[in-house]
Amino acid sequence: MEILSSRVLLRPVDLPATQGFYRDVLGLAVAREFGTAEHLGQVFFLGNGLLEVSGNRGAGEPSSLVLWLQVRDVHVELERLAGLGVPVVREARTEPWGLIEVWIEDPDGTRIVLVQVPEDHPIRRDVRKL
Repeated sequence: MEILSSRVLLRPVDLPATQGFYRDVLGLAVAREFGTAEHLGQVFFLGNGLLEVSGNRGAGEPSSLVLWLQVRDVHVELERLAGLGVPVVREARTEPWGLIEVWIEDPDGTRIVLVQVPEDHPIRRDVRKL
């Protein structure tokens, strides 16, 4: 199979609030919009991927999606997000695998893991034998 493109699809309960969160709170750039004014879908640039927020799901249906977003500095982002009233679900901490993670949620309850990769972490260097 040859994959030419991909994106994560999120079907929120409250489409305008969730789109506003990703656009205005997290500051993701819109790659494209589609649909009608009543059912406007938005696709956001998400690092080296895309996040489509469109359609909807029932209010009783929980989101099982988790977004993993690498940032330069978790603490700087937390301070910025706190100023916008975004609650922290789990405080920043260094995980056993060496990454610094903090958990937040979008208005629909979708968990977002903000991740900082420390300078000395193996993910930052090529560990293959030459």
